[in-house]
Amino acid sequence: MSPGAPTAALFGGIFAILIAASLLGFALQRRYAGESTAATIENFNARVRAWWIMVALLGFAFALGKTGVILLFAFASFAGLREFLTLTSTRRGDHWALAAAFFVVLPLQYYLVWIEWYGLYSIFIPVYVFLILPVIAALRGDVTRFMERIAELQWGLMIAVFCLSHVPALLTLPIPGFENRKLLLVGFFVLVVQASDVLQYVWGKLLGRHRIAPRLSPSKTVEGFAGGVVSATALGAALWWLTPFPPLHAALMALAITLMGFCGGLVMSAIKRDRGVKDWGWMISGHGGMLDRLDSVIFAAPIFFHLTRYWWTV
Repeated sequence: MSPGAPTAALFGGIFAILIAASLLGFALQRRYAGESTAATIENFNARVRAWWIMVALLGFAFALGKTGVILLFAFASFAGLREFLTLTSTRRGDHWALAAAFFVVLPLQYYLVWIEWYGLYSIFIPVYVFLILPVIAALRGDVTRFMERIAELQWGLMIAVFCLSHVPALLTLPIPGFENRKLLLVGFFVLVVQASDVLQYVWGKLLGRHRIAPRLSPSKTVEGFAGGVVSATALGAALWWLTPFPPLHAALMALAITLMGFCGGLVMSAIKRDRGVKDWGWMISGHGGMLDRLDSVIFAAPIFFHLTRYWWTV
């Protein structure tokens, strides 16, 4: 089998699902037009349209290879960091530190991933940047809520840049016998973590009765969580051929991804509730902002990366 065949099969399957979802949404819209369920159906169709755009962007990035994937996630980090910091208490004295975060730290982190310098990109933000940014801010002399402001900036860089950069960093892993197929590993991760979100939503709508954390995310239920995790784990096992893992290990990796993704959704929901907002932004129709779509990816990516690196690299 040629290296491109599994990628073509992966995207062929995704496009088939999107076509089916689009046809279903069109049929439901015509059948229930003007009824009480019309708003729910329109939201479903908006989500499907957004997924078409996101899958097309991911496919274009895959076509460009490693550089395309890095540029795509660098853009996602920029948009996510902007959304996060929009909800924080920044002041005039933070301008130098903010400029450094967006135009020095973010591109340098992704450059380090591009040149595959694991020893530095794995500690660049949580060590060096976390020490340097407070110094930059302190030089401006604004001490009002200083610790709060710095902590918010550091946390924004941690989730929007450091954690997210671990997705393209999967392409740097030296996995024996998998050298020309590492894009598939990114595809496996993204598909499982996003499918878990969708499946938890679907199972919650179908069977959800008991809320897990009503103050954080009223839509998350025990039944939705259980059904989504089991379904996404089974999906991961079925997609073992995209990975260097045997089926059982692919299932365990998928389980780790879904559990961390769920935790990420809860934490990011807690931050939104603290700030009094429903969504991080309005960039993606039907999904909210960039961070609304990537909240589960943010928490799952570093765990998946390091599990893979520890067990499957030379």
